[in-house]
Amino acid sequence: MLCEKCGKNNATTHIRSVVNGVVTEKNLCGYCAAKEGYTNISHNNLAEMLASMFGDVLESGSPAISKRCPVCGASFSDIAESGRVGCAECYKTFYDELLPYLKRVHGSTKHTGKVPNSTLPAVKPKTDTVDELRMKLNRLISEENFEEAAVVRDKIKKLEAEKHE
Repeated sequence: MLCEKCGKNNATTHIRSVVNGVVTEKNLCGYCAAKEGYTNISHNNLAEMLASMFGDVLESGSPAISKRCPVCGASFSDIAESGRVGCAECYKTFYDELLPYLKRVHGSTKHTGKVPNSTLPAVKPKTDTVDELRMKLNRLISEENFEEAAVVRDKIKKLEAEKHE
């Protein structure tokens, strides 16, 4: 594949960016990538990524820096630097500090896990409640995703009908 900028050299740098939901991709040779400033790209190091996300809290001089976990002794700055939580108690100790980052990384703060497809229907947990579906419906309507909103609306009607039976 040739460089998209110069069209002469082989593309060795592949850049994918997502801005407001729009994905753009660039395939550049080393020279053109350096010219555009793509010389110091991280190599998907999870610890570096998480540390950069926690960096804004650490720079602000949060009181969480001096607080330590009573079980493992980790501070919030230790967690931010390593990208790893020391123990289960750290989640309780640094709950307020970790919550916004967990939401940003995982999209939710509630662990739902996975249920194998082979599980009997009576054993599978009922995941959708009417309240959750109504919140999802409102979100879909605000996003103007009316097709999916209609499907959610039908699920709400079905659940309410089962509830009244």
